[in-house]
Amino acid sequence: MPKQTICERERSHLEKMNKFQLGNKFKKIGYIIALGTFVLMIIRKYIDNTEAIRPVLHGVLLIGLLLVSLSKDKLEDEFIDSLRSQSYRIAFILVIIYSLLQPVINYLVGLAFNQNEEIKTFGFFQILFFMLIVQLTVFWQLKKLNN
Repeated sequence: MPKQTICERERSHLEKMNKFQLGNKFKKIGYIIALGTFVLMIIRKYIDNTEAIRPVLHGVLLIGLLLVSLSKDKLEDEFIDSLRSQSYRIAFILVIIYSLLQPVINYLVGLAFNQNEEIKTFGFFQILFFMLIVQLTVFWQLKKLNN
């Protein structure tokens, strides 16, 4: 068997990464993690508003949503894979547009109401959370429209 070139090994590695998905059972685990964390975030807001636990809850919520996003459907075929790929592209583009425009809109609205407003960018949590939510929503809508 001839040795693979570096380019062939890289291509093979990229193809494996591109097709990476978790089993369907991880979707349920992801939902449980995401919903449970969301409930804990609400409870933390009203009962114990310590800031130390906030980043941990944000990270766990993102992990739960990522598990849902990366999990296979019960019936995973090439069409579903295509819809999933489209949803990732759409989410990526929409979130970039949103994260660029929203701070400017907030600034302009603040100026319109005579407030000393500064242009504030989003943190990584807001961007990643929004991207995962948009991807999942677009994927569900694409599946619904194509059934």
